[in-house]
Amino acid sequence: MPFVHKDAQGKILAVYTEPVKGAEEVAPDDPALKVFIQDNIPAAEADDDDWMKSDLGLVRVIEDLIEVLIEKKVIMFTDFPEGAQKKLLDRRGLRKEFDMVEDLFGDGEEIVGGDGEDSGLL
Repeated sequence: MPFVHKDAQGKILAVYTEPVKGAEEVAPDDPALKVFIQDNIPAAEADDDDWMKSDLGLVRVIEDLIEVLIEKKVIMFTDFPEGAQKKLLDRRGLRKEFDMVEDLFGDGEEIVGGDGEDSGLL
């Protein structure tokens, strides 16, 4: 848990990883702590975005891995807790919906006529 020194208005002035005389303990997700970090370590927010993008990409890999393991009968779908089963089914449904929409509308690239000119078709 982080420890902080605050001013009279409650604004965080300093953050410590260990107890310090005059500092109070706050939750890691404390809004004032988040503001302090964003104000004093601007790169921290950019790093969060990088981590988020990485996590989202890894989620897709893990989903694919689970599907392969189930298909190869290495694990059974029923081996997962009920909550995990529901999440996997929800994601599977979303993926199918997305694939259907993508099949209907393509990948967003324009269709170009044989002469290299835009044919006007979507």
